[in-house]
Amino acid sequence: MPTNAGNLEVVHYPDPVLRKKAKPVAGVTDEIRALAERMVQLMYDEEGIGLAAPQVGVSLRLFVAHVPEGDGRSATAEPPTASAGPEVYINPVIAQPEGALEPFEEGCLSLPDIRGSVMRPPVVTITAMGLDGRTFTRRGAGLLARCWQHELDHLDGVLIIDKLSQMERLKLRKKIRALEG
Repeated sequence: MPTNAGNLEVVHYPDPVLRKKAKPVAGVTDEIRALAERMVQLMYDEEGIGLAAPQVGVSLRLFVAHVPEGDGRSATAEPPTASAGPEVYINPVIAQPEGALEPFEEGCLSLPDIRGSVMRPPVVTITAMGLDGRTFTRRGAGLLARCWQHELDHLDGVLIIDKLSQMERLKLRKKIRALEG
């Protein structure tokens, strides 16, 4: 865990930290709060809707997300498809997927210029700890549920390129190789 969260930046594929299974967060400390704050700042700077700790080079089970309302998304829908503001998810677990897998084009801050169709369930339930140290459970749908699943994949060392069809991987082969250097 870096002592100066303010120096953290988004890391890009093929950085090895993106392929490691992240370690659980032992508890909410000032360092964890600083890490979450910096991650929210980076997420906004990079115009993303989510960011996982491994994406800033920290192998911990923590992600931040803010899926803004608009384009039919609502934080007050049941289940919500957006969030009212930035949220922190510590040691998250996703359960109870609902509905048939749906394709949707995803991008990733750690894979610049790579976008592809990823199949995911449209509704999931997440249980995590917040910065207050309390565990919470929420059900989400649409882009919010997709964001949670995408960020949780990062905590397990899984990237969107692992979830693309073979045809899409072939189409993106040159861009992926360019990132690999």
